[in-house]
Amino acid sequence: MKKTIWYITKYFSPKTASSPGGRGWFLVEEMSKLGCDTVVITSDSNNLVDVPELSRKVTEQTVSGVKIIWLKTLKYSVAKSITRILSWFHFEWNLFFLDKSGLPRPDAVIVSSLSLFTIINGLLLKRKYKCRLVFEVRDIWPLTIVEEGGFSKGNLFVRALSFLEKIGYKKSDVIVGTMPNLAEHVVAETGLSRPVFCIPMGVSDEHLSEAKELPDDYVSKYFSTPKFRVVHAGTIGITNALEVFFDAAALMQDHTDVQFLMIGDGALKVQYEATYGHLPNLVFAPKVSRDKVQSALAKSDLLYFSVYASKVWHYGQSLNKVIDYMLAGKPVIASYSGYPSMINEAECGVYVPAGDASALVAGIIEMKSRSAEERAEMGVRGRQWLLANRNYPKLAQDYMALLFDGSTR
Repeated sequence: MKKTIWYITKYFSPKTASSPGGRGWFLVEEMSKLGCDTVVITSDSNNLVDVPELSRKVTEQTVSGVKIIWLKTLKYSVAKSITRILSWFHFEWNLFFLDKSGLPRPDAVIVSSLSLFTIINGLLLKRKYKCRLVFEVRDIWPLTIVEEGGFSKGNLFVRALSFLEKIGYKKSDVIVGTMPNLAEHVVAETGLSRPVFCIPMGVSDEHLSEAKELPDDYVSKYFSTPKFRVVHAGTIGITNALEVFFDAAALMQDHTDVQFLMIGDGALKVQYEATYGHLPNLVFAPKVSRDKVQSALAKSDLLYFSVYASKVWHYGQSLNKVIDYMLAGKPVIASYSGYPSMINEAECGVYVPAGDASALVAGIIEMKSRSAEERAEMGVRGRQWLLANRNYPKLAQDYMALLFDGSTR
């Protein structure tokens, strides 16, 4: 019998004319291809992706066989604001009162954070339809806002979120995380040793087919000089821990054959340019469109990402940036002190301690000392491992096995 899956999340990145979609989209699309009825229930208040302009409270859309139910929800522009929280409650209210009679009866409901409040609606749907409930954790809240947002554990809002998080861990049929070591966090929060499964970020056919070349003038301006390029590509913001990158550039000013290239835009770019723009070995380049990222990365020698030293990373990472880097077939160096995954599994790069610019310098020098052939082999290993282990058809099959295998409880 054909199975039906409801995927419920306030924040969903669909396939559009200008975007191939995000992880959630690729998973439900593949589940649809595998013969499931897939229904996404989401909101229009995600200001980071393209969403339709809604004129009604509920708008139904079908894209590539996936039914998407858009709920018109209070919007906000500042992430750390009361309006964002009110938007969460608004989504839950709309979800609760949504007329679901026209939707196919679910065999499994996936509740994907954020928001954690959706677990309440998920439990009500589980009871109503006698279906399986999956609690999917894409960002560990409230731990993230305690560790990185400056909130106290005693804050009433944090305590409320912690209560909801524990309910999700205890009452769901299946726990899924995008991070590989979430099970340790679940034990710490609940005292229960339950199976926890990792369905991480992956790579799609669109990642492979959409790649376009950079304009000639961009290449000549930022990639023409014969130097060893250490490149960070992506948002230049408060959560990206980029001070180490710039401090390493300052420490390596005498290495005239090494260039640090920062590709992207963000809230802190102007500040960083004012502070570090005088460095002769540091270049700021404009952001490139999604379909040209691979072209920029492929012209680099060593790709870099960083995080702050935070307990959040103790449970692992599944970052789009790492997917992009490994797909480019280039070696990676990361300022990262958390639970290792992907880069170490594929043997395509190295980790150095988060926050340690001297360790980053030593790592860069060591990677540069290797032959071009050895670095190329590292990059190829990363790409091959990614395509074999993180392709969305495989991840969707793994997910469906969890959804409909009664032994996972």
